[in-house]
Amino acid sequence: MPSAFSSILRDRQIRVPALTLVALAFTYASTMPYQSIIGINELGLSDRSYSGLIFLAALVNVATSLTLGIWSDRLSDRRPLVLALSVCGMLGFGMIYEFRTAAVFMFGILVLIPISNSTYSILFASIRATTNTMDRGKAAAITSTVRALFSGSWALAPGLIGLYLINSQSMTPAYGIAALASLTCFCLYLFVAKPAPAGAASPSLNIGFFSSLGRIFSPHVLVRVCLMALLLGLQRLNSVVSPLIITDAAGGTVVDVGFMAGLVAFLEMPFMLMWGALQRRFRNVHVLALGALIYCLYLILLSFASAPWQIYALVLVNACGAAAILSIPITYLQDLIADRPGLGSSLVSVNTFVANGISASIFAAGTGFTGYSGTALLAAVVGLASVGLLLFLERAPRPVPRPA
Repeated sequence: MPSAFSSILRDRQIRVPALTLVALAFTYASTMPYQSIIGINELGLSDRSYSGLIFLAALVNVATSLTLGIWSDRLSDRRPLVLALSVCGMLGFGMIYEFRTAAVFMFGILVLIPISNSTYSILFASIRATTNTMDRGKAAAITSTVRALFSGSWALAPGLIGLYLINSQSMTPAYGIAALASLTCFCLYLFVAKPAPAGAASPSLNIGFFSSLGRIFSPHVLVRVCLMALLLGLQRLNSVVSPLIITDAAGGTVVDVGFMAGLVAFLEMPFMLMWGALQRRFRNVHVLALGALIYCLYLILLSFASAPWQIYALVLVNACGAAAILSIPITYLQDLIADRPGLGSSLVSVNTFVANGISASIFAAGTGFTGYSGTALLAAVVGLASVGLLLFLERAPRPVPRPA
């Protein structure tokens, strides 16, 4: 992937959002592993209260990402928006670190942090606005490379932060680290990013909010978003069911669970680069279908695992398939509304929200009728059906969007 890396390094309009995404990954990776521990064990929230809080925060995140995505397409420069979202991150993470009370935690998780999380889709929208003028294969390779860098940062951060907090009585310093990461994002866009040239008007300046929402809920887009959510839901389900299989059917320990998660996250990065290279030569949907089939194969083999070594033997298959499911849909979703980078990138947040619901539904159905291994097998069947439907739909002609 030297050409994708060189394109990122040469073009400031791509390089700065990519570096900001690397910093942004630390806000997720430093807080997500410890969030439930802090909320429930340290601050005294009940399991039900915490579950409700996380669900509402996810709704706020989706609503904010859609709203800001539509709005960003009306802006000639997304730089002030990224700066404002970074400030929300500094305040949200910083307040939790500084005050360490349940009320502040709930306010941060429910309001400021979900707003800050919209930075992810806005940064990818900025990259897409630049790569829209490039060859589609090259643009897809750049997006996959940037997503690989994000994953590499995500894989590195938890271990470093875990070592930092190993002797700490509280996990809340993790939120202080996240606040510093948000400050880094702010500084990158304040001091390194250049404002857009004067007069660079957005082509979507006169597009209304509800007409943009109508694009999302059109059958052509909505069905494909749901299919992407089904595939992502497989990866989300695996993060729940795999530890249970390791410690139950395979007879492993929590040490195996942690080591497996870290190893897969580390290996995802080179596989994302590989998938990005393939996107330069083949259509996104075909590359994604291949990656999803590999992940379904992993889930099928996982369902038969009965010893820890068998789980470890599947690491490469797991990382290879997961890398495709995590990286390629970004470009695929953006392509659904290619003329609106902000709106198309906001579909990533919608995709994640729906995927989490699908994952919970498959887990409930699977464990209700069979065990954890049977749930993995059920997920593989859902994945195979999703791939078949995806390939079938791609043979249908795409509707031409009506001019505004």
